[in-house]
Amino acid sequence: MKSRRQFLKSVGVASAAAVLPIQSIAKEMAKQKMIHQVYFYLHDVANTEEFLTEAVPMLGRCKTVGKFIAGVPADTADRDVVDHSFQVSCTIFFDSLEDQNVYQSDPLHLEFIEKYSHMWKTVKVYDIAI
Repeated sequence: MKSRRQFLKSVGVASAAAVLPIQSIAKEMAKQKMIHQVYFYLHDVANTEEFLTEAVPMLGRCKTVGKFIAGVPADTADRDVVDHSFQVSCTIFFDSLEDQNVYQSDPLHLEFIEKYSHMWKTVKVYDIAI
């Protein structure tokens, strides 16, 4: 009986020890800085300038955005690894995953989607922890 109690006690301690690092890692990840890269593929390439100068800057004015950069594909050499097929991209820096989560429901972000989503056929997002 004593060995069974000792075994259960050991399993309980080991389980708690395994969970604590996971919780700690999750808390740290929520505070980790991140980059949110968005690539817009527009229905009409003729709308690129309007989208770049009027629409996309709204995203940079969201409350939790740390730094914001918008642009178009660079005129670099055509290579298999380079994608020039998007019309506008933006790179948004956040101080934490929490800030990025707040950004998702920011009224300006939601207004941007409502007002301009008809202009794009596809959007691709790449989130990077830094």
